[in-house]
Amino acid sequence: MADNSKLWTQSPVDVLRASASPRVEDIDFTATPGFDGKKSHGNDVLEERGAVLAALQEKLYAHGRTGDSRSVLLVLQGMDTAGKGGMVKHVIGMVDPQGVDLASFGVPTQLEKQHHYLWRIRKALPRAGRIGVFDRSHYEDVLVVAVHDLVPRQVWEKRFDEINAFEKELADEGTIIVKVALFVSADEQKKRLQERLERPDKHWKYNPGDVTERGFLPQYRTAYQRVLDRTDTDHAPWYVVPADRKWYSRLAVTEILIDALEQLDLDWPAPDFDVEHEKKRLAES
Repeated sequence: MADNSKLWTQSPVDVLRASASPRVEDIDFTATPGFDGKKSHGNDVLEERGAVLAALQEKLYAHGRTGDSRSVLLVLQGMDTAGKGGMVKHVIGMVDPQGVDLASFGVPTQLEKQHHYLWRIRKALPRAGRIGVFDRSHYEDVLVVAVHDLVPRQVWEKRFDEINAFEKELADEGTIIVKVALFVSADEQKKRLQERLERPDKHWKYNPGDVTERGFLPQYRTAYQRVLDRTDTDHAPWYVVPADRKWYSRLAVTEILIDALEQLDLDWPAPDFDVEHEKKRLAES
């Protein structure tokens, strides 16, 4: 069997970190940074590494059941069709769903609008021992609102400092934060939207507003660059992932998640009972 691990010439944790990535306007959306292999190779590696991810997640969940308060939070951001939902299905789908807290953030409800923008985010934070996944997030409140002038600039400008402080608080409390920005080209986005229109089984994914938003792509890329510049921190790093090739983006995020879990240096939690005594009791039962 080939050693597929050697196909990574650079760690995605290093090569995709926002501080090491091209500016948004210069991204090669079809690139596979750090990976010297084709789709078939990538799928093989994904299967292999998926087993590693699942084992690490099980250890995290086990620790949560025994009083360890630590968790992992994966933030997924990207334009429509960038692959956020597919990331949940194909990457998070490789682990035990018992250990996952998934939240999706759309247009705020009337109730949510009555609260601070971080109110709904705090309610959805991962529980101890879980991997939390945000499909969109608090970053909508410095992206969409800026592009569409939904609030004055001075309002969303101050949110960057608030977000950095919020994420530092989470990190200090034991949450490993991983933020992924998925970038898809305009042509690939159009292709994916066309597929949603042509396939009845994908009509439910289509939103007429997605076509409207395509007219704001330059503004969104400017807004995303601002987010990366202002909120890429060591305690809550951003990773810039080219997403025209779905197999690559899923593989890259898998590797980034594995790295986050490995930072916790988890082993199986020690039992709070005498194993040998329990073996004896069981044998005698």
